[in-house]
Amino acid sequence: MSEIDIGRGKRGRRAYSFDDVAVVPSRRTRDPEVVTVSWRIDAYEFDLPVLAAPMDSVVSPATAIALGRLGGVGVLDLEGLWTRYEDPEPQLAEIAGLDASVATARMQEIYAAPIQPELVAARLAEVRASGVTVAGALSPQHTQQLWKTVVDAGVDLFVIRGTTVSAEHVGRPGAEPLNLKQFIYDLDVPVVVGGAASYTAALHLMRTGAAGVLVGFGGGAAHTTRTTLGIHAPMASAVADVAGARRDYLDESGGRYVHVIADGGVGVSGDVVKAVACGADAVMLGAALARATEAPGRGWHWGPEAHHPQLPRGARVEVGTVGSLEEILLGPGRTADGTTNLLGALRRAMATTGYSDLKEFQRVDVVVSPYQPT
Repeated sequence: MSEIDIGRGKRGRRAYSFDDVAVVPSRRTRDPEVVTVSWRIDAYEFDLPVLAAPMDSVVSPATAIALGRLGGVGVLDLEGLWTRYEDPEPQLAEIAGLDASVATARMQEIYAAPIQPELVAARLAEVRASGVTVAGALSPQHTQQLWKTVVDAGVDLFVIRGTTVSAEHVGRPGAEPLNLKQFIYDLDVPVVVGGAASYTAALHLMRTGAAGVLVGFGGGAAHTTRTTLGIHAPMASAVADVAGARRDYLDESGGRYVHVIADGGVGVSGDVVKAVACGADAVMLGAALARATEAPGRGWHWGPEAHHPQLPRGARVEVGTVGSLEEILLGPGRTADGTTNLLGALRRAMATTGYSDLKEFQRVDVVVSPYQPT
């Protein structure tokens, strides 16, 4: 571990973001056509190692279905507008048109509408009817209240996602805490939990029986967690730390493999490449998919942190549009800035370094080489 003195009474570990590292070709090369980027979690296999982040600017039932048909997974925010309003299109349009000076306050008002369990069931049923894998997300605070509705609606992958998630969430006085180990044990569906950004936190989550761990604090371009809470995790180090926990838990558990999913800081194709190189099995994309012409955010992006009723730690940011969902994921690319053909870039990086699948590519050589844009 590389530590430096912050002052006489505190030392800090040096950590690296995706911008600080680079992949180095060191083997034979391959043709991109013989490279596979498919992955499997529990009983579900996907052509693309991509989950869409559960944010209203990214995932609607329609985009979840579209992404599923392309080979990825769309995770619906079950505490978002689609479960608060029968038709949330007017609210989505209003948010996209808000002046920056009133955006946060107005979003707090819009999201004050109560979550309707019948809409939770209806949205998941809509996705299920299309035949794609059904995934929905709740925060730890709402899991106890809504989990049965979610499971009864036929969810395939259950995501518990927050800024940070621990093995046991302690609720307010008088409220029953969420014991993840007992909760996951009692469920018949695989559970993905996060965020976690350290070896120890991830190992605790793996011991609950989770099928996957989200690395990072989500939000990416849309959150201000570092500014408001002082919390930040450079993603290259965080993914590598959690991948180390996966390796040790594999030995500890006698062979149980927990998937590592990079969630946050994955904005362009090079970030996808480096996330896998650092040990991720898949990536959860927010801003990258909010740029799609089909995205419900209409060129804007925000997460649940942006409308927290007491302590907003996010923002509505303009990301624009760069192409269709298919063009963003599979090309063809129309720009050279890494915002389109994300999986084509991953395939080419794997082919250039001589690796044929994602697990092999996790062994690629990586160097610390901070990027200096010109």
